[in-house]
Amino acid sequence: MEIVKQLIPLLLTLSLGLLVVAAGLASSRGDFAYVLRRPRLLLPAFVAIMVIPILAAMAIVALFPLSQAAKAGILLMAISPVPPLMPGKALKAGGHTPYVYGLMATGAVFAVIFVPILGALAARFYGVHAQFPVSVVARNILIGVAIPLVVGLVVGRVLLKAPAPRLTKAVTIAAYLLLVLAALPILIKVWPAMMALIGNGTVLAMILVAVVAIAGGHFLGGDNLADRGSLAISAAMRHPGIALALAGANHANAALSAAVLLFLIVGFLVLIPYQMLLRRQEKPGDQV
Repeated sequence: MEIVKQLIPLLLTLSLGLLVVAAGLASSRGDFAYVLRRPRLLLPAFVAIMVIPILAAMAIVALFPLSQAAKAGILLMAISPVPPLMPGKALKAGGHTPYVYGLMATGAVFAVIFVPILGALAARFYGVHAQFPVSVVARNILIGVAIPLVVGLVVGRVLLKAPAPRLTKAVTIAAYLLLVLAALPILIKVWPAMMALIGNGTVLAMILVAVVAIAGGHFLGGDNLADRGSLAISAAMRHPGIALALAGANHANAALSAAVLLFLIVGFLVLIPYQMLLRRQEKPGDQV
Protein backbone atom coordinates (compact mmCIF):
# COMPACT_ATOMS: atom_id res chain seq x y z
CA MET A 1 0.00 0.00 0.00
CA GLU A 2 2.86 2.37 0.81
CA ILE A 3 4.37 1.71 -2.62
CA VAL A 4 1.05 2.67 -4.25
CA LYS A 5 0.94 5.92 -2.25
CA GLN A 6 4.42 6.80 -3.48
CA LEU A 7 3.65 5.71 -7.04
CA ILE A 8 0.59 7.95 -7.54
CA PRO A 9 2.44 11.31 -7.26
CA LEU A 10 5.15 9.95 -9.55
CA LEU A 11 2.55 8.94 -12.14
CA LEU A 12 0.93 12.36 -11.89
CA THR A 13 4.27 14.13 -12.38
CA LEU A 14 5.17 11.81 -15.26
CA SER A 15 1.82 12.28 -17.02
CA LEU A 16 1.98 16.08 -16.86
CA GLY A 17 5.63 15.97 -17.89
CA LEU A 18 4.76 13.86 -20.93
CA LEU A 19 2.22 16.48 -22.02
CA VAL A 20 5.04 19.03 -22.04
CA VAL A 21 7.28 16.57 -23.91
CA ALA A 22 4.51 16.27 -26.51
CA ALA A 23 4.38 20.07 -26.81
CA GLY A 24 8.13 20.13 -27.41
CA LEU A 25 7.83 17.42 -30.05
CA ALA A 26 5.02 19.25 -31.87
CA SER A 27 6.53 22.73 -31.73
CA SER A 28 8.48 24.62 -34.37
CA ARG A 29 11.49 26.88 -33.93
CA GLY A 30 10.57 30.10 -32.15
CA ASP A 31 7.18 28.93 -30.85
CA PHE A 32 8.02 29.10 -27.15
CA ALA A 33 9.55 32.58 -27.44
CA TYR A 34 6.68 33.88 -29.59
CA VAL A 35 4.95 35.86 -26.84
CA LEU A 36 8.07 36.78 -24.87
CA ARG A 37 9.55 38.50 -27.94
CA ARG A 38 6.43 40.57 -28.63
CA PRO A 39 5.63 43.27 -26.03
CA ARG A 40 2.22 43.89 -27.62
CA LEU A 41 1.34 40.28 -26.74
CA LEU A 42 3.34 40.02 -23.52
CA LEU A 43 1.63 42.83 -21.58
CA PRO A 44 -1.95 41.66 -22.27
CA ALA A 45 -0.87 38.11 -21.40
CA PHE A 46 0.55 39.30 -18.08
CA VAL A 47 -2.62 41.20 -17.19
CA ALA A 48 -4.91 38.33 -18.25
CA ILE A 49 -2.93 35.51 -16.65
CA MET A 50 -1.43 37.09 -13.53
CA VAL A 51 -3.43 40.21 -12.61
CA ILE A 52 -7.10 39.67 -13.42
CA PRO A 53 -7.45 36.21 -11.76
CA ILE A 54 -6.02 37.27 -8.40
CA LEU A 55 -7.94 40.57 -8.32
CA ALA A 56 -11.13 38.72 -9.24
CA ALA A 57 -10.46 36.08 -6.59
CA MET A 58 -9.83 38.66 -3.86
CA ALA A 59 -13.00 40.57 -4.76
CA ILE A 60 -15.19 37.48 -5.08
CA VAL A 61 -14.10 35.65 -1.90
CA ALA A 62 -15.08 38.78 0.02
CA LEU A 63 -18.68 38.36 -1.17
CA PHE A 64 -19.27 34.89 0.30
CA PRO A 65 -18.99 33.36 3.81
CA LEU A 66 -16.39 30.84 2.64
CA SER A 67 -14.32 28.55 4.83
CA GLN A 68 -10.65 29.42 5.26
CA ALA A 69 -9.69 26.38 3.16
CA ALA A 70 -11.98 27.46 0.31
CA LYS A 71 -10.65 31.03 0.38
CA ALA A 72 -7.04 29.88 0.45
CA GLY A 73 -7.62 27.33 -2.32
CA ILE A 74 -9.20 29.92 -4.61
CA LEU A 75 -6.45 32.46 -3.94
CA LEU A 76 -3.65 29.91 -4.43
CA MET A 77 -5.08 28.79 -7.75
CA ALA A 78 -5.55 32.41 -8.81
CA ILE A 79 -1.80 33.05 -8.53
CA SER A 80 -0.74 29.72 -10.10
CA PRO A 81 -0.66 30.08 -13.91
CA VAL A 82 -0.85 27.91 -17.03
CA PRO A 83 -0.82 24.13 -16.42
CA PRO A 84 0.54 21.58 -18.96
CA LEU A 85 -3.04 20.74 -19.94
CA MET A 86 -3.57 24.23 -21.37
CA PRO A 87 -1.95 23.83 -24.83
CA GLY A 88 -4.09 20.83 -25.71
CA LYS A 89 -7.30 22.63 -24.80
CA ALA A 90 -6.31 25.85 -26.57
CA LEU A 91 -5.23 24.05 -29.75
CA LYS A 92 -8.47 22.04 -29.83
CA ALA A 93 -10.34 25.33 -29.64
CA GLY A 94 -8.52 26.48 -32.78
CA GLY A 95 -5.58 28.24 -31.17
CA HIS A 96 -2.66 29.59 -33.23
CA THR A 97 0.18 27.13 -32.43
CA PRO A 98 3.05 29.62 -31.80
CA TYR A 99 0.77 31.78 -29.65
CA VAL A 100 -0.45 28.81 -27.59
CA TYR A 101 3.04 27.44 -26.95
CA GLY A 102 4.28 30.98 -26.38
CA LEU A 103 1.65 31.46 -23.67
CA MET A 104 2.73 28.20 -22.05
CA ALA A 105 6.36 29.32 -21.86
CA THR A 106 5.36 32.82 -20.78
CA GLY A 107 3.22 31.36 -18.00
CA ALA A 108 6.22 29.42 -16.70
CA VAL A 109 8.32 32.60 -16.62
CA PHE A 110 5.50 34.52 -14.95
CA ALA A 111 5.18 31.78 -12.33
CA VAL A 112 8.82 31.89 -11.21
CA ILE A 113 8.93 35.69 -11.05
CA PHE A 114 5.47 36.73 -9.91
CA VAL A 115 3.91 33.88 -7.89
CA PRO A 116 6.10 34.57 -4.81
CA ILE A 117 5.46 38.32 -5.15
CA LEU A 118 1.68 38.01 -5.54
CA GLY A 119 1.52 35.43 -2.76
CA ALA A 120 3.42 37.68 -0.36
CA LEU A 121 1.23 40.67 -1.24
CA ALA A 122 -1.96 38.65 -0.72
CA ALA A 123 -0.68 37.32 2.62
CA ARG A 124 0.10 40.85 3.77
CA PHE A 125 -3.31 42.08 2.61
CA TYR A 126 -5.09 39.38 4.63
CA GLY A 127 -2.74 39.70 7.59
CA VAL A 128 -1.68 36.06 7.59
CA HIS A 129 1.74 34.47 7.87
CA ALA A 130 2.43 32.39 4.77
CA GLN A 131 5.52 31.44 2.79
CA PHE A 132 5.80 31.53 -0.99
CA PRO A 133 9.37 30.36 -1.63
CA VAL A 134 10.84 31.00 -5.06
CA SER A 135 12.58 27.62 -4.73
CA VAL A 136 9.25 25.76 -4.47
CA VAL A 137 7.85 27.42 -7.60
CA ALA A 138 11.13 27.13 -9.51
CA ARG A 139 11.46 23.43 -8.67
CA ASN A 140 7.90 22.81 -9.86
CA ILE A 141 8.57 24.64 -13.14
CA LEU A 142 11.95 22.93 -13.61
CA ILE A 143 10.60 19.41 -13.09
CA GLY A 144 7.18 19.96 -14.63
CA VAL A 145 8.01 22.23 -17.58
CA ALA A 146 11.66 23.00 -18.30
CA ILE A 147 13.16 19.48 -18.26
CA PRO A 148 10.28 17.79 -20.17
CA LEU A 149 10.32 20.63 -22.69
CA VAL A 150 14.05 20.20 -23.32
CA VAL A 151 13.51 16.45 -23.75
CA GLY A 152 10.74 17.07 -26.28
CA LEU A 153 12.79 19.62 -28.21
CA VAL A 154 15.89 17.42 -28.36
CA VAL A 155 13.96 14.31 -29.41
CA GLY A 156 11.74 16.15 -31.91
CA ARG A 157 14.39 18.31 -33.55
CA VAL A 158 17.58 16.27 -33.22
CA LEU A 159 17.15 12.59 -32.40
CA LEU A 160 13.86 11.61 -34.05
CA LYS A 161 12.94 14.48 -36.35
CA ALA A 162 11.12 12.42 -39.01
CA PRO A 163 8.78 10.39 -36.76
CA ALA A 164 8.17 13.30 -34.33
CA PRO A 165 4.56 13.97 -35.49
CA ARG A 166 3.55 10.33 -34.97
CA LEU A 167 5.46 10.21 -31.70
CA THR A 168 3.64 13.32 -30.47
CA LYS A 169 0.27 11.59 -30.74
CA ALA A 170 1.52 8.45 -28.96
CA VAL A 171 3.10 10.46 -26.13
CA THR A 172 -0.07 12.53 -25.69
CA ILE A 173 -2.26 9.43 -25.46
CA ALA A 174 0.12 7.84 -22.94
CA ALA A 175 0.15 11.06 -20.91
CA TYR A 176 -3.64 11.20 -20.65
CA LEU A 177 -3.89 7.52 -19.73
CA LEU A 178 -1.33 7.98 -16.95
CA LEU A 179 -3.11 11.15 -15.83
CA VAL A 180 -6.39 9.26 -15.42
CA LEU A 181 -4.64 6.44 -13.53
CA ALA A 182 -2.99 8.94 -11.18
CA ALA A 183 -5.91 11.34 -10.77
CA LEU A 184 -8.65 8.83 -9.93
CA PRO A 185 -7.12 7.61 -6.63
CA ILE A 186 -6.40 11.21 -5.62
CA LEU A 187 -9.97 12.30 -6.36
CA ILE A 188 -11.39 9.31 -4.47
CA LYS A 189 -9.24 10.17 -1.46
CA VAL A 190 -10.17 13.87 -1.33
CA TRP A 191 -13.79 13.45 -2.46
CA PRO A 192 -15.30 13.62 1.07
CA ALA A 193 -13.28 16.76 1.88
CA MET A 194 -14.23 18.23 -1.49
CA MET A 195 -17.93 17.58 -0.90
CA ALA A 196 -17.65 19.15 2.55
CA LEU A 197 -16.55 22.40 0.89
CA ILE A 198 -19.67 22.66 -1.24
CA GLY A 199 -22.03 25.20 0.24
CA ASN A 200 -21.80 28.80 1.43
CA GLY A 201 -21.23 29.84 -2.17
CA THR A 202 -17.90 28.02 -2.64
CA VAL A 203 -18.68 26.58 -6.07
CA LEU A 204 -20.37 29.80 -7.19
CA ALA A 205 -17.31 31.80 -6.13
CA MET A 206 -15.05 29.47 -8.13
CA ILE A 207 -17.33 29.74 -11.17
CA LEU A 208 -17.27 33.53 -10.98
CA VAL A 209 -13.46 33.66 -10.76
CA ALA A 210 -13.19 31.39 -13.80
CA VAL A 211 -15.76 33.42 -15.76
CA VAL A 212 -13.99 36.71 -15.00
CA ALA A 213 -10.65 35.17 -16.04
CA ILE A 214 -12.17 33.92 -19.30
CA ALA A 215 -13.73 37.32 -20.00
CA GLY A 216 -10.46 39.13 -19.26
CA GLY A 217 -8.43 36.85 -21.52
CA HIS A 218 -11.00 37.05 -24.30
CA PHE A 219 -11.12 40.85 -24.12
CA LEU A 220 -7.31 41.22 -24.08
CA GLY A 221 -6.61 38.59 -26.74
CA GLY A 222 -6.66 40.98 -29.68
CA ASP A 223 -8.72 40.97 -32.86
CA ASN A 224 -8.17 37.32 -33.79
CA LEU A 225 -10.83 35.00 -32.35
CA ALA A 226 -8.38 32.11 -32.03
CA ASP A 227 -5.95 34.25 -30.02
CA ARG A 228 -8.75 35.56 -27.82
CA GLY A 229 -9.77 32.00 -27.09
CA SER A 230 -6.20 30.90 -26.36
CA LEU A 231 -5.59 33.74 -23.89
CA ALA A 232 -8.97 33.19 -22.23
CA ILE A 233 -8.23 29.49 -21.74
CA SER A 234 -4.73 30.29 -20.46
CA ALA A 235 -6.16 32.79 -17.97
CA ALA A 236 -8.88 30.47 -16.69
CA MET A 237 -6.80 27.29 -16.37
CA ARG A 238 -4.68 27.35 -13.25
CA HIS A 239 -1.81 25.09 -12.20
CA PRO A 240 -2.77 22.77 -9.30
CA GLY A 241 0.82 21.53 -9.02
CA ILE A 242 2.09 24.99 -8.07
CA ALA A 243 -0.88 25.64 -5.76
CA LEU A 244 -0.48 22.29 -3.97
CA ALA A 245 3.29 22.76 -3.65
CA LEU A 246 2.74 26.15 -2.01
CA ALA A 247 0.06 24.65 0.24
CA GLY A 248 2.57 21.99 1.27
CA ALA A 249 5.20 24.63 1.99
CA ASN A 250 2.74 26.15 4.46
CA HIS A 251 1.79 22.79 6.04
CA ALA A 252 -1.81 23.09 4.87
CA ASN A 253 -4.42 20.47 5.70
CA ALA A 254 -6.38 18.16 3.38
CA ALA A 255 -9.26 20.63 3.11
CA LEU A 256 -7.03 23.12 1.27
CA SER A 257 -5.83 20.46 -1.16
CA ALA A 258 -9.48 19.53 -1.76
CA ALA A 259 -10.31 23.18 -2.46
CA VAL A 260 -7.51 23.40 -5.03
CA LEU A 261 -8.74 20.28 -6.84
CA LEU A 262 -12.36 21.45 -6.68
CA PHE A 263 -11.32 24.74 -8.29
CA LEU A 264 -9.54 22.76 -11.02
CA ILE A 265 -12.68 20.72 -11.76
CA VAL A 266 -14.94 23.78 -11.71
CA GLY A 267 -12.58 25.60 -14.08
CA PHE A 268 -12.65 22.70 -16.55
CA LEU A 269 -16.45 22.61 -16.48
CA VAL A 270 -16.78 26.38 -16.94
CA LEU A 271 -14.51 26.22 -19.98
CA ILE A 272 -16.70 23.67 -21.79
CA PRO A 273 -19.47 26.08 -22.90
CA TYR A 274 -16.87 28.72 -23.75
CA GLN A 275 -15.00 26.28 -26.01
CA MET A 276 -18.27 25.26 -27.65
CA LEU A 277 -19.03 28.93 -28.31
CA LEU A 278 -15.58 29.41 -29.84
CA ARG A 279 -16.12 26.51 -32.24
CA ARG A 280 -19.48 27.90 -33.34
CA GLN A 281 -18.08 31.38 -33.95
CA GLU A 282 -14.90 30.19 -35.62
CA LYS A 283 -14.50 31.29 -39.22
CA PRO A 284 -11.87 30.19 -41.77
CA GLY A 285 -10.44 33.69 -41.77
CA ASP A 286 -9.74 33.54 -38.04
CA GLN A 287 -7.03 30.96 -38.47
CA VAL A 288 -3.49 32.28 -38.93
